Amino acid sequence: MNSKLLQQVRILDPVSNSDRLADLLIIDGYIRAVEDKIYDYPAETEVKDCQGLILGPGLVELASHSGEPGFEERETLESLMQAAAAGGFTRLAILPDTAPAIDNPAGLAGLKMLAARPTPSLYFWGALTKGIQSEQMTELAELAAAGVVGFADGQPLANFALLRRLLEYLKPQSKPIALRLGDRRLAGDGVMREGYDSIRLGLPGIPAAAENCYLAALLELVDAIKTPVHILGVSTARSVESIEDAKSRGVPVSASTSWMLMLLDTEAIEGRDGIPFDPNLRLEPPLGTKNDRLALVRGVKEGVLEAIAIDHTPFTYEEKTVAFADAPPGAIGLELALPLLWQGLVETGELSPLELWRALSTGPAGCLGLSLEAIAPNFPAEVVLFDPQQTWTVGKQTIKSLSANTPWWGREIKGRVV
Repeated sequence: MNSKLLQQVRILDPVSNSDRLADLLIIDGYIRAVEDKIYDYPAETEVKDCQGLILGPGLVELASHSGEPGFEERETLESLMQAAAAGGFTRLAILPDTAPAIDNPAGLAGLKMLAARPTPSLYFWGALTKGIQSEQMTELAELAAAGVVGFADGQPLANFALLRRLLEYLKPQSKPIALRLGDRRLAGDGVMREGYDSIRLGLPGIPAAAENCYLAALLELVDAIKTPVHILGVSTARSVESIEDAKSRGVPVSASTSWMLMLLDTEAIEGRDGIPFDPNLRLEPPLGTKNDRLALVRGVKEGVLEAIAIDHTPFTYEEKTVAFADAPPGAIGLELALPLLWQGLVETGELSPLELWRALSTGPAGCLGLSLEAIAPNFPAEVVLFDPQQTWTVGKQTIKSLSANTPWWGREIKGRVV
């Protein structure tokens, strides 16, 4: 028998909307008691004093990128799962932009065989289009039968006529559909959000309209066809307003933003500590303005955006050690998101502890069509223990990811999953 007693731990439970201090008894992977004080427990129980620690449901990642297959030097499935577990994620959904893409049942079966690790649970998005090229739809019904969690390409679909057919065809499947925003013709050769900072820094800008116009057209399609859609990577204040309005009219959409967009804005690109134009801040979607960031925080707080995604995107040192405009967009984040969001948003009062934990756990689970159980007796103990005060330095010796493309590399941060 495996028995653990966590004494006086702060329990955050978005399922029951409770934030309380209590003792928690776990026996053989199940919660057996949650009480103000537990006195009756097996003699062989491991007792841990958890004062100052936070316990919540396991975190759920909507959309991360795997290097394997195709780019194992960036990240293997094993290192990806280790990074997720170290960051508190018990469920992880992987986008289909591998090489080859996850666009057929045989490729999906091969990945499932590689993903033998029990925690976190891995889920795979099936590609909407063959080779994620936005030209021809995949065998969607076969992928659904093979067990994909839902359908996504991981990048904006350029062909709206094809997108319309996809939404019509997928309507009976009852699988989540996740779409990214962005008109590449409007974005042009931009590398950061267009505005005062892009002009000041002399970098080509991506107008907010590249996202806003695409979203407006997408919402019209969803409203007409009524196929539920999840919108990934919302990054502008106008997008938050549009989604809020669409929901008020009954348009079946859910939405998420990326964690770094909640913490940083375009001012960060200028650099700090003598490192200007950090290529690790080249992101897609790009960092927004301060107004955009505040709108995203409000969107999460008010439930307009149901989830915060990590969009963990590993690249090698050589790929990212180039000029800002030449760097591929993306950064790692599975091991960093919870501590940095806690310090950046909870400690500052922008989000409550429950609001943040909901956006990282039950919110994304719901967007994937999954559910998390309450932290209550007789439910599985799919829980995470987090120390918001533990400090550590981000580096090769402390993270599990094979890649180092993060602006926090070499920095001391506060908060860690224990």
